[in-house]
Amino acid sequence: MSELRVGFIGVGNMGAPMAQRLLSWPGGLTVCDTRAEAVRPFVEAGAVAVDSAAEVAERAEVISVTVVNDEQVRAVVAELLHTAKPGTVVAVHSTIGDRTAAELAAACAEHGVELVDAPISGGAVGARRGALAVMVGGSAAAFERVRGPFECFADLVVHAGPVGAGTRMKLARNLVHFVAFTAVTEAQRLAEAAGLDITVLGKVVRHSDAVTGGPGAIMLRDRTAPIAEGDFWLPILRHVRDLGEKDLALALDLGARLGVDLPLAESALRRLGAGLGVGTGELGSEGENI
Repeated sequence: MSELRVGFIGVGNMGAPMAQRLLSWPGGLTVCDTRAEAVRPFVEAGAVAVDSAAEVAERAEVISVTVVNDEQVRAVVAELLHTAKPGTVVAVHSTIGDRTAAELAAACAEHGVELVDAPISGGAVGARRGALAVMVGGSAAAFERVRGPFECFADLVVHAGPVGAGTRMKLARNLVHFVAFTAVTEAQRLAEAAGLDITVLGKVVRHSDAVTGGPGAIMLRDRTAPIAEGDFWLPILRHVRDLGEKDLALALDLGARLGVDLPLAESALRRLGAGLGVGTGELGSEGENI
């Protein structure tokens, strides 16, 4: 697999640090971007630069695509298929619709080409460190072909399932991300109304999440059904619920006294126990009346 020739299309904010970590790939690297200044550092470092996606497909057996949106991905894949040889694997790192991934995979299959949706998590900082997570949707054979190159820029490469599964996993992961961001804005409003320095609060949040693992720390179960009596996780997650409901109720009380509306906290108080699979606790039941 180390002899596979790799191509990379789109060396922007995310693509550039990913492609930089492929410069030492034994099979060689071909890059393509619409901006000449973006590819120049890669040429200087020993990569080959070409002017079109079709030229990338002439030279590469595994091709990473990191462009902006579904429309651009469709255009790139259509061009690749003009010259891609059977057995080529096209990996789309852009976050696109899962149905788009399935449609493009079907079009590729008509040419003997495999497409995997392989969205990434970890940002440009993770890419520079080689510490991205990549969620791959595609066949087991395609996954094995891309895993080696991907491990140059990622320290976690998972096979999420068939085509589309990578994208669905990324959307679920980012649901956590952006709901948490929204909760942060709510917490900042509460802290500001309480006369606190919200930048110091941010330092505390980052510090404690680095230690505890943040929201991912409770993603322990292999299904979301209610947890049965006698299950190992039942007392643990009941304890999480009880702590959470207590702290949410206290935050809501503070918000009420300061005149700060906390709709996410209200929803969390009502939903936490059921979401954990352990049922709503006493304080959560009281929250249903809020």
